[in-house]
Amino acid sequence: MMQPIHLFYPQLNNPSKIIIVSHQKPDGDAMGSSLGLYHFLIQLGHTVNVISPTNWANFLNWMPGVEHVIDFEKNQEKCNQLIQSANIIFCLDFNVLYRTKHVAPLIEAVNCIKILIDHHQEPQVDAFTYGISNTAKSSTCEMVYDFIVDSGNASTLNINIATCLYTGTMTDTGSFRFPSTTASVHKMVAHFKEIGLEHAIIHDNIYDNFLENRLRFIGFVLCNRLEVLYEYNTALMYVYKQDLYKYDIKTGDTEGLVNYLLTIEGIKFGAIVIDREEERKWSFRSKGNFDVNTFARLHFEGGGHKNASGGRTDDNVEDTVKRFKQTIKQYEQELQ
Repeated sequence: MMQPIHLFYPQLNNPSKIIIVSHQKPDGDAMGSSLGLYHFLIQLGHTVNVISPTNWANFLNWMPGVEHVIDFEKNQEKCNQLIQSANIIFCLDFNVLYRTKHVAPLIEAVNCIKILIDHHQEPQVDAFTYGISNTAKSSTCEMVYDFIVDSGNASTLNINIATCLYTGTMTDTGSFRFPSTTASVHKMVAHFKEIGLEHAIIHDNIYDNFLENRLRFIGFVLCNRLEVLYEYNTALMYVYKQDLYKYDIKTGDTEGLVNYLLTIEGIKFGAIVIDREEERKWSFRSKGNFDVNTFARLHFEGGGHKNASGGRTDDNVEDTVKRFKQTIKQYEQELQ
């Protein structure tokens, strides 16, 4: 059973071979927390490797240390060797091992210390030696900041750590507008500013760093792939594989698309399904008390947070959209 993470703190003083793993298709919080922890641990004399289960969005490639991240799918043999020889594996920004895709069986098989730092619901506690799971936290990046400070190592915080952790906190809080943006978030950011963080550059790199085709793609899907179900205060968008091909959409280009749906007056629930090669991926967002984590778990093999979650299905786009429309009927009262 997973022990409290503070019991691990003394072992930070023993140089070890450490692996940091995030969920597949890492977003700003997954990459930011991984790299922030990387920049912290190398200062303590550890040998550290960061493994991403898959590729990641190009708009993350400016981040300090990203050149050290290893794409598992492109370097399976090397990653396998690194995991086999690890003393400690940090698992960041996911609650269950299957979210690391093909890395999961390797983590399960290796006999070493496994540590969870995450803010999603229902963690797989039997898979980790130590850990902390706190759904009240804004982001895993904020939790890594707490880990550094609470372990007595606040003096190691530098501009690289601050840049990485700010990035993930910013993206997971919707640029600090979601309810998860607590006083502790702003105190952390104030600390980063005292260190010398230049936050405007980070915003530019994340939000103003796309190709023209992405903007045209967004215009196309808003005009042609959007349905508004006013009787359920719900907006639905579906993106076909041919749409992705037509506009040459890459990993990360659909990031944040679901948030457009909640900008419509009166809409409490936004859902988008994207036709991927191996499956159809759902993203759910909500306002107020509608729990999209429960919705995703019950109906689309997913989960996440109360107001932000994801899911999947093997159904084709037409069938999964049809099922969504049928399912939403049972939530009519909750969405009024």
